Amino acid sequence: MTSFGYCILVVLGLIVSESVLCNGGVTSSFVRKVEKTIDMPLDSDVFSVPPGHNAPQQVHITQGDHVGKAVIVSWVTMDEPGSSTVVYWSEKSKQKYKASGKVTTYTYYNYTSGYIHHCNIKNLKFDTKYYYKIGIGRVSRTFWFTTPPEVGPDVPYTFGLIGDLGQSFDSNKTLTHYELNPIKGQAVLFVGDLSYADNYPNHDNVRWDTWGRFVERSTAYQPWIWTAGNHELDFAPEIGETKPFKPYTHRYHIPFRASDSTSPLWYSIKRASAYIIVLSSYSAYGKYTPQYKWLEEELPKVNRTETPWLIVLVHSPWYNSYNYHYMEGETMRVMYEPWFVQYKVDMVFAGHVHAYERTERISNVAYNVVNGECSPIKDQSAPIYVTIGDGGNLEGLATNMTEPQPAYSAFREASFGHATLAIKNRTHAYYSWHRNQDGYAVEADKIWVNNRVWHPVNESTAAKS
Repeated sequence: MTSFGYCILVVLGLIVSESVLCNGGVTSSFVRKVEKTIDMPLDSDVFSVPPGHNAPQQVHITQGDHVGKAVIVSWVTMDEPGSSTVVYWSEKSKQKYKASGKVTTYTYYNYTSGYIHHCNIKNLKFDTKYYYKIGIGRVSRTFWFTTPPEVGPDVPYTFGLIGDLGQSFDSNKTLTHYELNPIKGQAVLFVGDLSYADNYPNHDNVRWDTWGRFVERSTAYQPWIWTAGNHELDFAPEIGETKPFKPYTHRYHIPFRASDSTSPLWYSIKRASAYIIVLSSYSAYGKYTPQYKWLEEELPKVNRTETPWLIVLVHSPWYNSYNYHYMEGETMRVMYEPWFVQYKVDMVFAGHVHAYERTERISNVAYNVVNGECSPIKDQSAPIYVTIGDGGNLEGLATNMTEPQPAYSAFREASFGHATLAIKNRTHAYYSWHRNQDGYAVEADKIWVNNRVWHPVNESTAAKS
């Protein structure tokens, strides 16, 4: 055998040894009836266009600054630019104010977008309900949102968690399930893969429009914190489209400059008692790249006395025991995992794999193809990793799992669903995952999460169905 062949066998052996660790957690016994996942037709009610000439549509909001005192309002008018002004007022005062935005368009192959408006409403009061109106005259539309409480260590706040949503019948079930969940999310942490327009011939951007109308019933009323996934790339040189993320970056504006980022694909925000860092799996992240240098400078800035909960969003999971996208996040893990352990990140949420999984607190910092240290170990300074790419998109479920279940995997199930993370104070948060087939109050997986800085006690990771 040649030395090259021997090296290949060693590497393959190390990979296999990582995937067959015994004494794993729970592989759910719930059996979902596997049916073909189908996108909703274009004439579905959830894609309805608002009545009236040039009525605003595809309305969505996100945080507009670093601390939660600003909101970016975005919408589309299809016929003409109209007005980019937002009229807004608080529920308490009724005095009306105006904020001016900007409008943009883009072309993609044979598609030309409508007029995309973005308006950043600044200097809002914390913990206040605001109404806002967009559009002109009879076709104006009014929505509302509530700003977060002022940033502080013991401020309770609840996040919803959704990933890889798409616009199938199952996607609609996921969104409905989230909306009706008694554990009310106040903002959504979205871990990437929005419309799946790139699954259509020539990346049919009409499916970006339908998706925007589909999710408006949630995105117009509470901020969704966006992460870019592989389906946002829209890189298609075969049809002359060579600018990555073109539709996504035109449609979804991010307050990235507020965290000294040079790109909307990686950034951070503070919200209540949480510090949220969003990373890009599909941008350069090697040493000395802009994303690397930004994260290197960003992590030391996190003041855990002010924001105890440090949460990271990324699309491609670093730990994954499904036989889909296996080890795709490995190079990013090798680059950044030592930092996550050093700075005691509490939880990392990812998508990409169309199923659900939660890990133990583990790390694999010692990994080296030469030394054989390839097995993750329990590490109380490490995050819990959650894969929640189970939103329901047309590509269907990932059902093929590594067997036996690896030791690092605490709970896994191939079902569509969503999750919530309810932060209670600086020491405790309650995390739960909800499969679509259950009643709205049923938690298929749940755990009390202990903060790594203020209460670094090992959690009981036993799932209780």
